[in-house]
Amino acid sequence: MRKKFDCIMDIGEQMLICGAEVHRVEDSVNRMCAAFGAERSDVFIITSSMVVTVHMPDESVYTQTRRIKGIGTDIERLHELNELSREICSENMTPEQIRARFKDILNSRTYPLWVECLAYMAVAGAFAVFFGGGLADAAVALVIGCLIRFIVLVADKASMNKIFTKFLCSFAVSALALLGMKLGFIDSIDKAVIGNIMLLIPGVGLTNGLRDLFAGDSIAGLLRLIEAVLTALAIAAGYFLFVVTMGGALR
Repeated sequence: MRKKFDCIMDIGEQMLICGAEVHRVEDSVNRMCAAFGAERSDVFIITSSMVVTVHMPDESVYTQTRRIKGIGTDIERLHELNELSREICSENMTPEQIRARFKDILNSRTYPLWVECLAYMAVAGAFAVFFGGGLADAAVALVIGCLIRFIVLVADKASMNKIFTKFLCSFAVSALALLGMKLGFIDSIDKAVIGNIMLLIPGVGLTNGLRDLFAGDSIAGLLRLIEAVLTALAIAAGYFLFVVTMGGALR
């Protein structure tokens, strides 16, 4: 059972890292434990920690604690992990089979970098137009969106704090938009900035926090909401720093 329990904890941990709601991860872990014959499973999860205790029919008890780091959003990987958890509940899979599937999921890259860059560019340009910008504003926002993706990539490689990364990106967006204005591509930085700021807004974290609260997971929900608020403040602080240090160039 210990090998199976390790597999369950690994799957639950990766679900949280991919951005799953806490109550859904708890439900998945409970179901997988029951599929392996557990008489009782006590699961406590918040966004930064997992504690699971399993009681088996032979009166043996297993407990594990996992520290969760680096929560993000990867819906495709989360979908594959959900499918794996369902297969575990419906089929008699061995730990070796589970481990092989789990490694395949972790090693698979959903989208190449160039597709991610195109997505950033498309979203930034679309929001620039949505908020009243012209084609020039959209074009500058497209270029900045691509550069922001590379900044995020470098920050992830350096294991930089995600809130500080948003602060850095907000400052970079404003500075790059100012450069576009000074080069004569756009008349003001407003639309290019807001188009790219929308890439940084923690919408998924805010939504998951509210869903966790409504599901009764008060601690997890509050932690997600606090993180979303801090992220929003970091984005505002990045723009504020730009105004303080380089605002004179806007006149």
